[in-house]
Amino acid sequence: MKIRNWPIFIFVVLYHIAIIALIPTAIAVFSWGAFWFFLVTYIIGGISITAGYHRLFSHKAYNANPFYEWSILITSLLAFEMSALKWCFDHRLHHNHVDTDEDPYSIDKGFWYAHILWLFDYERKFDPSLVPDLMRNPRVMFQDKYYIPLAIIVNALLIGAACFFMDPMAAFFYGFLLRMAMVHHCTWFINSLCHTFGSKTYSRELSAVDNAALALLTFGEGYHNYHHAFAADYRNGIRWYHFDPTKWLIWVCSKFGFTKNLRSVNSVVLLKSLVLKDRKIILERLSHEVDEIASEWRHKIETLSSHFEETSLNLNNKIRELKNVSDAQKAHLELEIKQLKKNLNKTWNEWIQLTQVTTKKFKLAHAH
Repeated sequence: MKIRNWPIFIFVVLYHIAIIALIPTAIAVFSWGAFWFFLVTYIIGGISITAGYHRLFSHKAYNANPFYEWSILITSLLAFEMSALKWCFDHRLHHNHVDTDEDPYSIDKGFWYAHILWLFDYERKFDPSLVPDLMRNPRVMFQDKYYIPLAIIVNALLIGAACFFMDPMAAFFYGFLLRMAMVHHCTWFINSLCHTFGSKTYSRELSAVDNAALALLTFGEGYHNYHHAFAADYRNGIRWYHFDPTKWLIWVCSKFGFTKNLRSVNSVVLLKSLVLKDRKIILERLSHEVDEIASEWRHKIETLSSHFEETSLNLNNKIRELKNVSDAQKAHLELEIKQLKKNLNKTWNEWIQLTQVTTKKFKLAHAH
């Protein structure tokens, strides 16, 4: 790999060397105040990237008022991950060309390339047509124009204030170096680990995976397979038990008027679109096979997908009916909806098993 981005390379290498060199000193000056300083700044810096750079500015998954946007653009300076404009440009490029040579951090170029090496190799060919909405946002453009001085001022003021409560070296090491490294590597893990280790529940044709463990470190971003399937959803974790504090923050802010127009995918629509997508991919793969076994699998795929589509359509119709029926009819209709949901979930589970077996058979057949 040829290093093309020397400023980024020098910066990343130097701060990692500084962390390693200062470990003995950091141990000597450690205090619980320094730990909490690290944790709070890590959370603020990290969640400003997930809620702001990622879900608000990159994917327009919701709208926000100017105060919220300013808050994101200022607190994101703790992450030291370049301006929102440049970050979002790279990320939209990633989604437009995922798993191809035009993907800035394609996992096809290797785990470590996707994790960090891409930063040193990448030459950004900025195209305003990819981020026209951000180019019209005066707050985003102000942050982009003055990013370096703003980042230095905000971090210097924060560390300076912390020196009144702890050893200056502790404030610098835990509140800047370690915090910045933690935010960086957790963000980069989305590009590497979340395209390598995990489950593909929603979009099996892409490399992105769901990794619940990484969601704990990245404020919900670990549910990456879902995100690539439905990037415009303000949620990454869609189940009640999914750890996604970013979606909770966005939702709470909507109750106070800071955010609005939260975009989310209806669960039935979500599952239906996934079935149709899987069906198309698998049938395309099976089209190259002409034996009786392939014909049998095609029949299974088409039959189960049609049944799922019919059930989901019936369920949506019943849900719409529920709004216009009398109280006497409502109880009976609610029972029908409950049964349809149960049938739909059963069919979905059958679909998951069928597609997994089909995909496995296809891979094995072509491996030989």
